[in-house]
Amino acid sequence: MNSIKLLIMAAIVAFTTGCASNAAKVDFDKNKDIDTSNYKTFAWLTKTRIMAASIDVNPVLEARISDSIEQAFIAKGYQLIDDAEAADFAISYTVGSRDKIKVNSYPASYNAGFGWGRGYYGGRGYYGSMGMGNDTSVRQYTEGKLAIDAYDVKTHQPVFHGWATKRLTSDESESPINVVNDVVSQVVNNF
Repeated sequence: MNSIKLLIMAAIVAFTTGCASNAAKVDFDKNKDIDTSNYKTFAWLTKTRIMAASIDVNPVLEARISDSIEQAFIAKGYQLIDDAEAADFAISYTVGSRDKIKVNSYPASYNAGFGWGRGYYGGRGYYGSMGMGNDTSVRQYTEGKLAIDAYDVKTHQPVFHGWATKRLTSDESESPINVVNDVVSQVVNNF
């Protein structure tokens, strides 16, 4: 019996934590055919650094994201060089956001009243009334996405594609640097 209670408590804690957290969802894909263990140097794939400029991102934020990606690779022990042809791998990224709408519809709790006569709250029937309805909630939010790509310079093949998506709050939109640094380090740690 105690194991059932423990299992139920663990499920409740996991569910509550999952609903309450606003953590970034991070994933990646690696090219297993290319050995990256000898990589020491990296460079930007293009001078603009970003693969395709998004209208959602201002130039100041774009520079912050570029700097954050550079620092994350440097923190992993790679050296940044200017010449992409002399580097072991080249990097680039894309970033953007989109507005999303989430609609939830749940059965409303039973509206039941018990008693003699007309029933509780004026309902008809011997023991009162019972009614059902739906509770519907509509939430609009902005989801941001960052993708970082790495290419092998010798073979010109993609080596790594890492991405993160995160629901953005208004506080994060006003001061995004902490979120950017956190998301970039999570993605680059998978390289």
